[in-house]
Amino acid sequence: ELVLKVRLQTPNLRENDFIEIELDRQELTYKELLRVSCRELGVNPEHVQKIRKLPNTMLRKDKDVARLQDFQELELVLTVSDKNLLFRVPALSEQSGYNKKASELTY
Repeated sequence: ELVLKVRLQTPNLRENDFIEIELDRQELTYKELLRVSCRELGVNPEHVQKIRKLPNTMLRKDKDVARLQDFQELELVLTVSDKNLLFRVPALSEQSGYNKKASELTY
């Protein structure tokens, strides 16, 4: 198995930890990397714009994936509209603990 560290690119979040994924060394393809990464991160593969090997290299094909080494760090870069859907900040009325009556109090 090849162990990789993967996360979503989310520059606006304070915490953006990596997760570790395992790929079978017999199936080191771009498609398999995308499938496993998306499954583990809960993302639709159609929403991934590109996969970046940190700090600044875009993965494009199977040969790029075959060169990866254990514990390399990767980011899934999502399309802009999908980031807004995934990381939308809930309105005050949607947040747990919101009290409508308390918000209407005047001093």
